[in-house]
Amino acid sequence: MEETGELAREVNHVHGPKKKKSFEEEKEIGIEIADIIFTLCCLANSQGIDLDKEFAKVMDKCYGRDKERFERKS
Repeated sequence: MEETGELAREVNHVHGPKKKKSFEEEKEIGIEIADIIFTLCCLANSQGIDLDKEFAKVMDKCYGRDKERFERKS
């Protein structure tokens, strides 16, 4: 949860109304996203979850459910 909060803060600093305070260190959104991915991989491993299998399910759901939702760009 802490990593997600760090990402939210960075997105808010870059794209939102809340600007960084003078004493806050500079961070990159990409590194914060990578921190979350790493943390989720560790959590999945500790729970015996096969992320490849679960991610494939999500992609199938998204492409199946949303295939007619948006106009395709040429």
